[in-house]
Amino acid sequence: MTTSSTAVDQTAGPAAAGARGGKLRRSSSTSTIDSKRQWWGWIFTTPFTIVFVLFLIVPLSYAFWMSLHNKGIATGGESVFVGIDNYVRAFTDPIFLDGLLLVARFVAVMVPIQIGVALLCALVLDTLATQLSKASRLLIFVPYAVPAVIGALMWGFLYSPRFGPAQDLFGLFGLTAPDFLSSSMIFTSLVNIVTWQWVGYYMIIIYAALRTIDPSVYEAARIDGANGAQIALRIKVPMVSSSMVMVVIFSLIGTLQFFTEPTVLRSVAQGAIPPDYTPNMYAYSLAFSYSQFNYASTIAFALGIFVFIGSYLFLYLTRKQSGLKS
Repeated sequence: MTTSSTAVDQTAGPAAAGARGGKLRRSSSTSTIDSKRQWWGWIFTTPFTIVFVLFLIVPLSYAFWMSLHNKGIATGGESVFVGIDNYVRAFTDPIFLDGLLLVARFVAVMVPIQIGVALLCALVLDTLATQLSKASRLLIFVPYAVPAVIGALMWGFLYSPRFGPAQDLFGLFGLTAPDFLSSSMIFTSLVNIVTWQWVGYYMIIIYAALRTIDPSVYEAARIDGANGAQIALRIKVPMVSSSMVMVVIFSLIGTLQFFTEPTVLRSVAQGAIPPDYTPNMYAYSLAFSYSQFNYASTIAFALGIFVFIGSYLFLYLTRKQSGLKS
């Protein structure tokens, strides 16, 4: 028995050794391929990384450094480290705080309108199965493709009491058009501009989420006697809640950083929009009108703190809907 077992082992030895050698060669070749793929991955991501670091990380780091220093006549033209003194000044600055209250009003009014209209459009388009739905999606999305500056200039023309069509349209009904660029109407006018521009983008996100739902869920609901409204409110909306949370976060962050539209309309609004209308406009005015670059950087980072806190609180309160907590 021992002799035969030894003979078998000797006979199988070269084959087993060859198999082990083949496995080692395959493992080595696989490791080489993985290494090459990793190197190619780094090569392809290097241009983005360079741009990201040069045009985002470096400017942000320099701006943060500036927010901790002061430079002016009182310091003899030299940068002096002041720590958090600029932040204490910012959080007690009535102009900055008034601007925060204004953007908070925009959030309270504009975000529900944007999300509500986007959700309604997405639900309606999700029920259509004709060529009309494709054309409608494109028409609703087109305003987002228009640059914000051009969109604001266009609406500035439409709002103009002298050149815009509002006076003629209201005149058809024997009415006088309101001054959309007056101090009393500028808030509503800005809400309309931003809603027009961003609803299409949010609608596409929600619509894409709706298209991922299995149609058999709707069929089961219809068999149980659910109508279209019940399917929309009790099935579709809850099943896209995570996308809704993401859309609200986008809208919240964008509204808190309100800048382009009021800046563009400021030249035609006849004093209705002051240079410190929003925190971003205030920081821009400090930097490029009064050369207070250090304090302007502080205002920008102070606004960033509020944006972070607001976004974090919303994500925490909606952690179940967003999927962050089971």
